[in-house]
Amino acid sequence: MIQASSLISPDIRHAFFTREGGISEGIYASLNGGIGSRDAPEKVRENRARMAASLGLAADHLVSCYQIHSPNVIVAETPWTRENAPRADAIVTKVPGLAIGVSTADCGPILFADPQAGVIGAAHAGWKGALTGVIEATVAAMEQLGAARARIAAAIGPLIRQANYEVGPEFVERFSAGDAASGKFFKPAVRENHAMFDLPGYIRSRIERAEIKSVEDLGLCTYADPARFFSYRRTTHRGEPDYGRHINAIALTR
Repeated sequence: MIQASSLISPDIRHAFFTREGGISEGIYASLNGGIGSRDAPEKVRENRARMAASLGLAADHLVSCYQIHSPNVIVAETPWTRENAPRADAIVTKVPGLAIGVSTADCGPILFADPQAGVIGAAHAGWKGALTGVIEATVAAMEQLGAARARIAAAIGPLIRQANYEVGPEFVERFSAGDAASGKFFKPAVRENHAMFDLPGYIRSRIERAEIKSVEDLGLCTYADPARFFSYRRTTHRGEPDYGRHINAIALTR
């Protein structure tokens, strides 16, 4: 697991989990937390239990949403099961002993914390979620629980980076139409009419636009490091049938 220095606090535990340290095999090796993957369910449950234990919690106190690439945010007050998981892409809470997490395999995981207010958040920011406002919605939901933007720290975990993120002209057009300030996050690709997209740079810009001053980017690329990270795009390029997912989680200890 990887930690962000900006989130280290006596009252907070967090982790950007890698693919190492689990029991899954083959293309899922080894710490696959993806309930939506085609990995053996019992192995995914054990992997997630190990993640929860590393945060000092019981397995059923690590919760994640049914992610739909939306700006939707849920406030977590009690644990839920996969069967009643809310459809959303971000979670906030002020409840101690409850780990809130998002799953990723190239999209951007963002963990947020205001230790003084005792409010935390976790957001799944792929290109669609970032463009449609999941970051701003997460910050607003944290405010509703008592957080202050001036105190919130945000950390961007492992995700696909510009050198490995080629997109087509329709992608660039969608961003141009949805956010006039997005042009600087694209640079020409080798293929004609294609571009390389800077997802972490764009995510950081949206966090800063939300008036969050403490922003830490871990600088890690999921695509470029197959030993440590799963990657949806790498799996696609290799023609593999499925891929594992990381869990990125944060919890209040009190």
